[in-house]
Amino acid sequence: MQSLINGTKAFIRDEDGVTAIEYGLIAAVISAMIIASFGPLSAALGLKFDGIAAAVAAA
Repeated sequence: MQSLINGTKAFIRDEDGVTAIEYGLIAAVISAMIIASFGPLSAALGLKFDGIAAAVAAA
């Protein structure tokens, strides 16, 4: 019974899994921010290329 209690205490004190979960959450948040920025960025880039194409066609 004592070894079960000691094993449980050691499992609770182990922080390796917690660190991996934190890194996973950070990566997920960064990925979501990058994906969310693609919409406005692609729209602005499309307008810029349309302006360039119009300027080239007029020349």
